[in-house]
Amino acid sequence: MTVLGLLAIGVCLRIAISDLYARRVPNTWLLAACVLAVPLLLAGQFQAPPLPWPAHLLGLLIGLAALLPFHVIGWMGAGDVKFFAVLGLLLGWHALLPVWVIASLAAGVHAVVALGSRQLTTLLPMRLQLQVNRASAHWQAHPAARGVQAARQGRHGIPYAAYLAVAAIGWVLVTTHGGTA
Repeated sequence: MTVLGLLAIGVCLRIAISDLYARRVPNTWLLAACVLAVPLLLAGQFQAPPLPWPAHLLGLLIGLAALLPFHVIGWMGAGDVKFFAVLGLLLGWHALLPVWVIASLAAGVHAVVALGSRQLTTLLPMRLQLQVNRASAHWQAHPAARGVQAARQGRHGIPYAAYLAVAAIGWVLVTTHGGTA
């Protein structure tokens, strides 16, 4: 496993936790990953075989360009777009398509389950609906749930950056330990 792969795994873990908990992708972590990646890419030019820095730079540009339209039309947060660009820098352009496909499929399943569960509760018998509502109210009053809601500051949505992070970790592990990508 390369140092860039290890850096990508570390950043992905931090981003996934933040996105799941607070629905935020911290710019400081993305900037730190870039600040660490650039010298690693430059140093990689002095090893045999040299690190293909154009593939990583192209990954940054493609990652930014690919998801930016979704942010412009309001379907995605800016943090998701920036994170995908950083993944392109860390992993190279060839990692972006598999990571994007896997993350998008996971986000789609998430959306179907979220929408389906809302519809399902309306089909339940009234007594069961009351129990579901009581359980939900009990959970919302729990200090852990209040902490999550306070951290999210009203932000809702699917944690797409977390899905990107999990897909990227999977890609790094598969390509490092005998898989093909």
